Amino acid sequence: MEQGLLLAIDQGTTGTTALVMSTRGATVGRFTKELPQHFPAPGLVEHEPEEIWESVLVAVKGALAAAGISGSRIAAIGITNQRETTVVWDRATGKPVHRAIVWQDRRTSETCAALKAAGHEGRVRKTTGLVLDPYFSGTKVAWILDNVAGARARAEKGELAFGTIDSYLVARLSGAAAHVTDVTNASRTLLMSLATLDWDDEMLALFGVPRAVLPKIAGSAEIVARTSGFGPLPDGVPIAGIAGDQQAALFGQACFDVGDAKCTYGTGAFVLANIGATPLASRFGLLTTVAWKVGYDVAFALEGSAFVAGAAVQWLRDGLGVIKHAADIEGLARTVSSSEGVSFVPALSGLGAPYWDPGARGVIYGITRGTTAAHLARATLEGIALEVTDLLQAMSDDLGRPLAKMRVDGGAAANDLLMQYQADVASVVIERPAELESTARGAAMLAGVGAGLFATIREAAQMSAADRTFGVQMSDAERIGHRTRWSDAVRRSRSV
Repeated sequence: MEQGLLLAIDQGTTGTTALVMSTRGATVGRFTKELPQHFPAPGLVEHEPEEIWESVLVAVKGALAAAGISGSRIAAIGITNQRETTVVWDRATGKPVHRAIVWQDRRTSETCAALKAAGHEGRVRKTTGLVLDPYFSGTKVAWILDNVAGARARAEKGELAFGTIDSYLVARLSGAAAHVTDVTNASRTLLMSLATLDWDDEMLALFGVPRAVLPKIAGSAEIVARTSGFGPLPDGVPIAGIAGDQQAALFGQACFDVGDAKCTYGTGAFVLANIGATPLASRFGLLTTVAWKVGYDVAFALEGSAFVAGAAVQWLRDGLGVIKHAADIEGLARTVSSSEGVSFVPALSGLGAPYWDPGARGVIYGITRGTTAAHLARATLEGIALEVTDLLQAMSDDLGRPLAKMRVDGGAAANDLLMQYQADVASVVIERPAELESTARGAAMLAGVGAGLFATIREAAQMSAADRTFGVQMSDAERIGHRTRWSDAVRRSRSV
């Protein structure tokens, strides 16, 4: 076994996974600790920061035990995280002043609507690459400062610290020695300029966030702090890689060239395409975000999100009882050769990019007396692939050329039927790695680069390799038919 191993901490919405990985990309040890979510009222989603921290402790201890090693074998730590979730804590005590407000939380919808009505969205989009939506961190931190007694005054005096989950974890891992975020997470706050890669005074004023509360913005692959007082590891282990979860997956899939794209199929589906060293303003409803910064080299990405992907399968299981286990959907869908004209638009939480229609609702269209559970199962998988195809089409239109291939990861990427249909309906070659946890792999790769274990990002790419390829098998005429039927169903789901 290699002497120098990498620890990736993947702190997600529903749990924390820790992976011990070799520099060749092999997973040596893995452990996941589930994380409870708190729903104090409709539309509100929160985490207890202390529960997040406890999940990290348990996951790291479990991964080390699964690998059969001590913490002294870890050469560097990489962190990847749910990106927009917001924490504000007391710098002196480290105690949060409020629960973390999760990216799914909608409590600042009225604030965003008011800012749109006042005509600010164009300016926000030009500066940050984002849209005015409660999804992002800027309005969340302002809400905490305005709704916790004395918080705004304390923040302006520098007594409080704001951070996304990466910042909070670095502070805890380092014994409060560092208050830092990386550029990918900063680019999801509505507060950072894509032009300068620094906090933007105009955006800070617009959202009411004092500069004194903000972390330092660092690159994605550099030593930002070292462990201190973190039980599972000795003091001094470098924290050398940080990236938001979707950017980490893009890096973990070695999407280093312009036009390289990946899709992560999880609860939702997230498509990112590398657009190179210059940010590109989308004309087709996508977001512009920072992919990573390594040394002086910066890569940007276009991003499109389908809010419901794997969650549609969960709905078939939990809401309708069509299947007992999520993995059963492929077998059921394979019992029929097609959906027989049934379309399912899984707009169960509205439609994200490229439509941005929060009022859209799910539609199952084309049902007849002959429709069975198997047809609905197949239509569900097709709906997931077709909403991703809309994102890929928008990216192709923005880039001015078609995407030739896409790399995939996430739990639903294990579904061969879904992957083949995705290749067919989008007319792209699908490349799938043997291990689908590209997010954690990307964090480990960045940590390896940041700690000097790899000389270049290309050298780090030895940790990532495709295991199976799905080529295009559908004719052009068939593809047009599927996409026309989908467009008709989407039209019926829209609120506007």
